[in-house]
Amino acid sequence: MFAVVDYGAGNLRSVVRALEHAGAEATVTSNPADLDSSQAIVLPGVAAAADTMRGLQERRLIEPLERNIRYGKPFLGLCMGLQALLTFSEEGGRQECLGIIPGAVRKLPAGLKVPQMGWNQVACRVEHPLLDGIPDQSYFYFVHSFYAEPEDEAAIVATTEYGLRFPAILARDNVFATQFHPEKSGTLGLQLYRNFVRQCR
Repeated sequence: MFAVVDYGAGNLRSVVRALEHAGAEATVTSNPADLDSSQAIVLPGVAAAADTMRGLQERRLIEPLERNIRYGKPFLGLCMGLQALLTFSEEGGRQECLGIIPGAVRKLPAGLKVPQMGWNQVACRVEHPLLDGIPDQSYFYFVHSFYAEPEDEAAIVATTEYGLRFPAILARDNVFATQFHPEKSGTLGLQLYRNFVRQCR
């Protein structure tokens, strides 16, 4: 079972449908025990950093998330689910995050229309199983006003450009994350979900 974490944000059903299309059994849950018994964990995101961390804290999900990731369970973060992996976010001043991947989440440069909302190209930096069957410079759907700045650039699998170049995909060991929404990105987004499900098996 793939656990899709419900911390009070939306967009959960579309993530479940995409996972099921990729051949996984998926369920939406806010039960910490489900994270422990799951095959993999997916953390979607359409909320602000403070709301995300508050929602996780109120549902007692932070410790189970950190523990399962530390023990090697496959994890996929989506949009805010990527940003929550970093040490802190500048959103709202400073919001402490999970600290799984050391680094900061920063606001997109002044003068840009924010949020970045729409299709943008993703440039591959390294070969990675998450990108099997996905051509370099493919388009994916973004909705965000902040971007990740990891301390270790080796965690950056792919980038995109909007005012500056920033990570579109991060990966380290059992942790995978996308700044874009693959469930809103058509055929190639579904291919990314299939690749993640295959990695989990």
